[in-house]
Amino acid sequence: MRLTSILLTSALALAACAEPAADVNTDAANDDDASASADTADRIDPNARPADRETSQEITGEDLAWRMQTLAADEFEGRAPSTPGGIAASQWIADEMADAGLEPGGEDGTYFQRVPLVEATMNVEASDFDITINGEPMGLEYLTDVVYGTRRLDETVEIENSDMVFVGYGIIAPEYGWNDYDGLDVEGRTVVMLINDPGFASGDPDLFNGNAMTYYGRWTYKYEEAARQGAAAVIIVHETEAASYGWNVVSGSWSGPQFDLQRPEGSTPFVGAESWITNDRARELFSATGLDFDALVEAAHQPGFEPVEIPGAEVNATLVTSHEFLDSRNVAGIVRGTERPDEYVLYMAHWDHIGMRESDDPDADVIYNGAIDNATGTSSILEIGEAFAANPPERSVIIVAVTAEESGLLGSEFYATDPLVPFSQTVGGLNMDGMLPTGPTSDIVVIGYGASELEDHLAVVAETQNRTLSPDPNPEAGYFYRSDHISLAKRGVPMIYADTGSVSIELGAGHVEEIAAAYRAQAYHGPEDEFSYDWDFDGLARDATLLYRLGERLANTDEWPNWYEGNEFRALRDAQRPAE
Repeated sequence: MRLTSILLTSALALAACAEPAADVNTDAANDDDASASADTADRIDPNARPADRETSQEITGEDLAWRMQTLAADEFEGRAPSTPGGIAASQWIADEMADAGLEPGGEDGTYFQRVPLVEATMNVEASDFDITINGEPMGLEYLTDVVYGTRRLDETVEIENSDMVFVGYGIIAPEYGWNDYDGLDVEGRTVVMLINDPGFASGDPDLFNGNAMTYYGRWTYKYEEAARQGAAAVIIVHETEAASYGWNVVSGSWSGPQFDLQRPEGSTPFVGAESWITNDRARELFSATGLDFDALVEAAHQPGFEPVEIPGAEVNATLVTSHEFLDSRNVAGIVRGTERPDEYVLYMAHWDHIGMRESDDPDADVIYNGAIDNATGTSSILEIGEAFAANPPERSVIIVAVTAEESGLLGSEFYATDPLVPFSQTVGGLNMDGMLPTGPTSDIVVIGYGASELEDHLAVVAETQNRTLSPDPNPEAGYFYRSDHISLAKRGVPMIYADTGSVSIELGAGHVEEIAAAYRAQAYHGPEDEFSYDWDFDGLARDATLLYRLGERLANTDEWPNWYEGNEFRALRDAQRPAE
């Protein structure tokens, strides 16, 4: 049955039942309140694709609901890149851009930017990954105890008798005076490491970035660094709080077909096996080899930590993988500026989700619809683009729906290497991802708060809705490094990732966190992330309107926002836009 869990449904229903908050100028094009949820008389199966309809040039809850339900429909099969469902979804987005009056912003006069991908599908029956302790196998069960795969393009990857070493967090960070590999040769060995970074574990605000995750805490960095060090395999120990998601997300996200960008041969090294292990089985490993797991975790976030051999433990693995070279596509549309059309304000959201997973249970829900992640963001940028098309600003606005975010920000990374408009002419960008339908809030959350002058502009327009800016309430989750804006930020472009607020006007801060926690635990990257008629679409329209106003402010000025002084990306932007 395709049923959202009781707790998540109840939490979101509370948001829908809250009284609408008094607001000023909620719509982009007029001052009327956003429209109510879809007419109950016209309701169909929430996972069915609704009939086509005309949309308003205003940003409305009704239009958002229709677009979200369409994108999250079973018909699009979870919108995995390069699949029939993903191709159809991206075509629908392009058609929506055209209907809304946006010009093609892609290649060769189209709405598309080709993104070359490689799809890797591991043969689970022919593959194996296990740890032996003094010759005795642990008997690790795929998906239950361990998840593994490889990004190498070899049909078969063999790892034999690879001895193991615990490397703490697996980080080399010169700016923090940290090197978990100092004096260690890991060539051909398997490195075991913790997720997140020492600042989170220690609680020390002066260590790394304190409780806020840095890029060094991300699994992507850990695999990359281990490959640079020559390791044969990586095992990341899962811990729900440190990762900010449960084992169900690991097993659901890293099983089945996996995507990567097609890269020049030899340009990026990969370890033979990238894997996660559950906390319980990791503890079993350490205990069986005479090591105190808790003591080593405590030592790992202390300066001067030294790697520890895991005596008698070896990894043996056979990974049999088939590869298919495919194309996916980013979708882009442009509203031409009336006075400075060669200067661009950018809106970005990823259109893809996880797709479908196989199951032996005929009653299992195998479609990962991705209603919140990220039909919300994609629908919002379409609404915003339509509003701009009705009233073009002085600068141009480019709307980009990127692919393969769920596979490691691949679509935005490709855009960052081959931008459709020059970065030197990109004023700044707004990213929209996973917007929870919490109802109207008194604030707007800025992920990575304190980064750029875009926040100053956002604060001004937030006042029109009687709202204030709030920092990310869960900085330990590292969301600033987990969404598409980071691909452009690393190239210097000022980007802002603003999310739903944290304080419900009607029900307070605890209500929003209840919804967020329920979503993370029960629906994030799962088949439960489905559209519901009970959501508060007016609150989502209010958020989209606010971000429209931010872009409108940027597009009708001659200012060029920068990163704040001292920010890690400031020098890159200064080089892009040298003082005249």
